[in-house]
Amino acid sequence: MARCSNGLLGLLNAGVLVLAVVVLGGGIWLSNRAATTDCERFMERPVVALGVLLLALSLAGLAGALCGASCLLWLYLLALFLLILALFIFTVFAFVVTNRGAGWVVSGRGYREYRLGDYSTWLQRRVENSANWAKIRSCLQDGKVCEKLGARRETMDQFVGSNLSPIQSGCCKPPTGCNFAYVSETVWTKPSGFNSTDDPDCTTWSNDQTALCYDCQSCKAGVLANLKNDWKKIATVNIIFLIFLIIVYSVGCCAFRNNRRDNSYPAWK
Repeated sequence: MARCSNGLLGLLNAGVLVLAVVVLGGGIWLSNRAATTDCERFMERPVVALGVLLLALSLAGLAGALCGASCLLWLYLLALFLLILALFIFTVFAFVVTNRGAGWVVSGRGYREYRLGDYSTWLQRRVENSANWAKIRSCLQDGKVCEKLGARRETMDQFVGSNLSPIQSGCCKPPTGCNFAYVSETVWTKPSGFNSTDDPDCTTWSNDQTALCYDCQSCKAGVLANLKNDWKKIATVNIIFLIFLIIVYSVGCCAFRNNRRDNSYPAWK
């Protein structure tokens, strides 16, 4: 029985080891390119950390399973339990934080527009922090999202009927309520006599292609809308991963119990 559970535990951890190598390889690849953009620098550390963690766990699990070392298995199970707990907390947190917020339908437009106040306070604070937003803004510019949108060269009718992404809608054009005149996807002229409106984004908008609406509230809302969609996907993947980790943990507990029983058997016989 011990050999069966140890063998299954070793097989499962071999799969985790392969996953760890892939994740770690992706982190190393990002680190080699990290000198180019803030986005890559932002992604590099968590990916490498996750790869190292999975690698250490899988090696500990393999060693404990193949060598029948109860002490090593106990440490492995403790670390695995903490990982399961952390993933569970993050998954619940992700669903709670991203529960609020949705795009607003604009009459006569094929795209939606986004308002920062619709999202959770915690998310709003993240993008309203000047240091955080400077990094996010750099990512948006590095990604050339607005530059690609401007390269479409669409007519006004084509543009208003297009399905823009949240970031394109919030960062690459002024809000519809500003009533600016369309020149191109990323160039809009303010009406004569324009001073200000109730929407501060109308004043923030600039035809400077390095500025556009990157500092608008609508841009921050678009980023949060995109983040919400990404976090929902990550949380879904986390649920699948949690189920897998719980299976591994259950097999590990069985192997640990059987190892202790087998190790104590000669003493009482």
